[in-house]
Amino acid sequence: MARKASLSGFPEYLPAERLVENHVLDTLRKTFELHGFSSIETRSVETIEQLLRKGDIDKEVYSISRLLDDNATKAKEKLALHFDLTVPFARYVVENAGYLNFPFSRYQIQKVWRGERPQEGRAREFTQADIDVVGDGELPFRYDVTLALVVVDALSKLPIPDFKLRVNNRKLAEGFYFGLGLTDTAAVLRSIDKLEKIGVDAVAQELQREAGASEEQAQAALKLAQIRTEDSSFVAQVRELAERYKVEHELLDRGVTELAEVIDEAARRAPGKVLADLSIARGLDYYTGTVYETVLVGHESLGSICSGGRYESLASNGKKTYPGVGLSIGVTRLVARILSQGFAQATRKVPSAVFIALTNEEGWSAANDVADALRARGIACEVSANAAKFGKQIKYAEKRGIPFVWFISTGDNGELAHEVKDIRSGEQVAADPASWMPPGEDLNVRVVPAESISS
Repeated sequence: MARKASLSGFPEYLPAERLVENHVLDTLRKTFELHGFSSIETRSVETIEQLLRKGDIDKEVYSISRLLDDNATKAKEKLALHFDLTVPFARYVVENAGYLNFPFSRYQIQKVWRGERPQEGRAREFTQADIDVVGDGELPFRYDVTLALVVVDALSKLPIPDFKLRVNNRKLAEGFYFGLGLTDTAAVLRSIDKLEKIGVDAVAQELQREAGASEEQAQAALKLAQIRTEDSSFVAQVRELAERYKVEHELLDRGVTELAEVIDEAARRAPGKVLADLSIARGLDYYTGTVYETVLVGHESLGSICSGGRYESLASNGKKTYPGVGLSIGVTRLVARILSQGFAQATRKVPSAVFIALTNEEGWSAANDVADALRARGIACEVSANAAKFGKQIKYAEKRGIPFVWFISTGDNGELAHEVKDIRSGEQVAADPASWMPPGEDLNVRVVPAESISS
């Protein structure tokens, strides 16, 4: 990666690394569009009031102001950089509802900013790729299933290790807690959400301290959180646990049914990729049903690479409510791990496939004629700026990773002759600017597993 900048948490990539990032972004865009999602972009700033109306993340928000002190700005008009894409999207839906067709499926790939302590996989400025489906007043549950399958399709096309999309349902969890007699379900969820970070014993103590749980209630909540299956066999486990602790609640029944629908369809269409994991809680309070988190197998310490869930009232104008379900992929977190672990790399450092050398300074215009002919057929190329020795020009192309060098010479009859050299093999052949094509694998930069290049 690029040399570490003095301002940490704001990643910068070298050209070859940027090609890998672009590959990830292009793959996500193409996949989202294949599934019928439309692209939008929202402004980078929101009012602080808008950003903070859901969730307690005020310490992570970057506020902005003009260089000149603006004492006249009212508190409600104070601006900040958005910390995710969901809250701005909710505002966008409310403001543009009259122009949208519901259910509205959108994807959005943008930078976001959070004032967190930088570490691997966690930056202050980073790129997210979000997909959401929003309805007008209601949204069929089947979109919860659709979102899981779209994300599995997208992630499966990226140069990353195996992954698991872990799914839970907050109705299931909250219904179980209510049935146990735990009324502060938000506190229980916050504690369960820490299970992988602090462990079972610490969470049990926190449930008793923060949520008012008895030791038996805490143990029951933890037993529920430890259920994990790749099929709908979790249903029987939940029922058995509910019977043991005499738990009954309508929310529990609804949550079990909804989660089973997601898992059954995922097991059929993406076997081994999606599992029911009843420890998944999600910290933000606007999730109301399905919740998702995704980890790379063998890289769980990196944290979730994709998360989200169902929300019923995040978007509302007071008269209408726009429920939705969405998932957010942490692009910067993924790219950082791809690069640091060498999962993939670009086949060359630059887009150019051909470097057109100069025999003499007078030949620069003719070289550009060749470049025009090549570019017209989609062949990326560049022209030498001066007529240095051929060895020096070839060395320059080699350093940039350009595979072919084009030579122009003048014959005895005054006609131009063209030859192209593959500087990897040394093979040099006659070529016609109007018809020559590089091999298919060299036409464009490709992002491939690193070992396939080194071999």
